[in-house]
Amino acid sequence: MDNHALLAVSPVDGRYARQTGPLSEYFSEYALIRYRVRVEIEYFIALCEIPLPQLADFDHGKFGTLRDIYRNLTPEDAAKVKDIEKVTNHDVKAVEYFIKEKFKGLGIEKWGEFVHFGLTSQDINNTSVPLSLKEAIENAYLPLMNEVLDTIKSMAEQWKDIPMLAKTHGQPASPTRLGKEFKVFQVRIEEQLRQLSLLSYPAKFGGATGNMNAHKVAYPKIDWISFGDRFVSSLGLKRSFPTTQIEHYDNLAAIFDNVRRINTVLIDMSRDIWTYISMEYFHQKVNKNEVGSSAMPHKVNPIDFENAEGNLGMADAVFTHLSMKLPVSRLQRDLTDSTVLRNIGVPFAHTMIALNSLKKGLGKLILNEPAIKADLERNWAVVAEAIQTILRRENYPNPYETLKALTRTGEAINHQTIADFIETLDVSESVKEELRAISPMTYTGF
Repeated sequence: MDNHALLAVSPVDGRYARQTGPLSEYFSEYALIRYRVRVEIEYFIALCEIPLPQLADFDHGKFGTLRDIYRNLTPEDAAKVKDIEKVTNHDVKAVEYFIKEKFKGLGIEKWGEFVHFGLTSQDINNTSVPLSLKEAIENAYLPLMNEVLDTIKSMAEQWKDIPMLAKTHGQPASPTRLGKEFKVFQVRIEEQLRQLSLLSYPAKFGGATGNMNAHKVAYPKIDWISFGDRFVSSLGLKRSFPTTQIEHYDNLAAIFDNVRRINTVLIDMSRDIWTYISMEYFHQKVNKNEVGSSAMPHKVNPIDFENAEGNLGMADAVFTHLSMKLPVSRLQRDLTDSTVLRNIGVPFAHTMIALNSLKKGLGKLILNEPAIKADLERNWAVVAEAIQTILRRENYPNPYETLKALTRTGEAINHQTIADFIETLDVSESVKEELRAISPMTYTGF
């Protein structure tokens, strides 16, 4: 860890900097500047392709050179933009001036006034931010999320035939199978990922108050609405229209809420696995150099699942604020969205930290099948549901009450207790044989 990380205020840029580093390509100040330059350049190119009359003689062969401005943008270039911002006191205007300087260096300054033509800063911000979010989710979040999901799938398959005592309200309940319980988390995550894949990434592109006033007054015969739709679509986004000066953020909120739901499923899973570890259903692979407790040498704590739970909670808190705050703005706009948008990377950073912890924790699990079998053997009372259900089928009098009386005596219920009880039943031998075949190890359903 370098000195910068040691001096960071937030752990996402300090303690966990190695894990969150990939997100700097999407959510850092440098990244925001690069995405803004990208949108401005692509917009200028789109104007040339109409073409506007004053851009008809612009050499389309220079488009690649223009795109290199953002493709090759360095942190040093971003620092120059920040220096310009010190003078302008406006971050997007600083980007415009930076690009115009580049135009001058390329000998194409005569077309410089068509950089940021007819736009307001939010046309750039509300296109840059969803674009960065989309690419962060596609390139950083989903690959790691799918690694964790693949591990869960593997465990669901590997342990699909392992019978396990279920616990409802923390009490012994009808047996289940270990693989099936992992399968539950698998399908919950898969469904939320499916819903996430259906969401569009919204962008606002419509001038000072959303009506393309400046565009229309300058070139009234151009269909600027269609132009805006095509331009935003070319970036892989969906244009919101009509809008105020800013994107209304409803679809962005839906994305945050969707990721938050996935995180909530992972919190649920983390707590369950933590509990299984405490019940000794799982051991954890030991690293001889690691310390579990500073006081108790024997301990191997389930820290990966605790770390995941804590970071997922942090992420969900910020996602909740983003989804509740961003869609609310006074009249045609206020500035509260601007400062909040800069924090989109924070919940994704905490989510990435959590996913890495889950990946590590799941990889350390060692099945302790004897403990699972022993728990089943201690709880023969759970077959009472099966017995009373078959007795209901046979129209046996008061089967529920009969089994309730048997299993609530306060005495331990074991295999012999159940076997003796079956012999007292006034049913056919074939039914008794059916009942004798039931055990906590076999009564696991589909």
